[in-house]
Amino acid sequence: MSISIIIWSAGILYVAFKFIRSIRIVNAQEVLIVERLGKYHQTLEAGLHFLIPFIDNVTYKHILKEQAIEVQPQICITRDNVQVKVDGVLYIKVIDPYKASYGIEDYKFASIQLSQTTMRAVIGTMDLDETFEARETINHRIVEVIEQAADLWGIRVNRYEIQNLSPPKSVLESMEKQKTAELNKKAEISISEGDRDAKINRSQGLKEEAINKSEGEKQKRINEAEGKAREIEALSIATAKGIETVANSIKSKGGIEAMQLQIAQNFINQFVHLAKNNTDIVLPLDLTDIENVTDAFIGKISRTIN
Repeated sequence: MSISIIIWSAGILYVAFKFIRSIRIVNAQEVLIVERLGKYHQTLEAGLHFLIPFIDNVTYKHILKEQAIEVQPQICITRDNVQVKVDGVLYIKVIDPYKASYGIEDYKFASIQLSQTTMRAVIGTMDLDETFEARETINHRIVEVIEQAADLWGIRVNRYEIQNLSPPKSVLESMEKQKTAELNKKAEISISEGDRDAKINRSQGLKEEAINKSEGEKQKRINEAEGKAREIEALSIATAKGIETVANSIKSKGGIEAMQLQIAQNFINQFVHLAKNNTDIVLPLDLTDIENVTDAFIGKISRTIN
């Protein structure tokens, strides 16, 4: 009797549970896949829904929001035979719940596996140095490969991001030494270039200084020559004017007499300075006749003027 009660009670609870489970409230950005008698029946979106107990059954539940799936670290071998450990994050979104349910058994697992195999294939075509610089290329390539299969899986791959790309410790040490050597080389080159530029600047300064000095000396000589030329020109002009004035004076009335008087005075003044002790003087003229002397000078001046 007690066993029968227990069985009936369990049956009643089970039926009640089924009726309760037939009432479904679906949250936003979620969908439920309903099968009726083992066959796809409908997709339940956000809201309140009623199912037929014992006939309708919810078999799949999908989240429509973008999902970030972590891709576990794996060892990849580069083209130059260096092992690197790579991990990343895959961002996908379900866009067709029916295909995501029936197109593949587990789209998350398949996406992870495809991204890992693609990662190994892409890195295998690159040298180690290229892998650090080509992260965007690797990410883009993985997205392209997964998208080719994603349409059948009812998902969309938004992006893939490499989190860590770690070569072995020995390779890191070698890269660090190489980087240090390159920095030292650049420093030495910078110092040598600085010294070279300094020498060039000094030589250019000396050259410009020498040019400036020579230009200054040249200009100085030009100025001195021009000054002397102007001085000679001025003296010649003054002499010509003086001669012209004398000539005009001689031609004028009483000019010859005045010239004779001036010459006589100058002759006497100069003659006083000629006589010195122990000095012999030879004169071509008869100094006793001063008039003949002055007439001789006046005659020469007149012939010169004429």
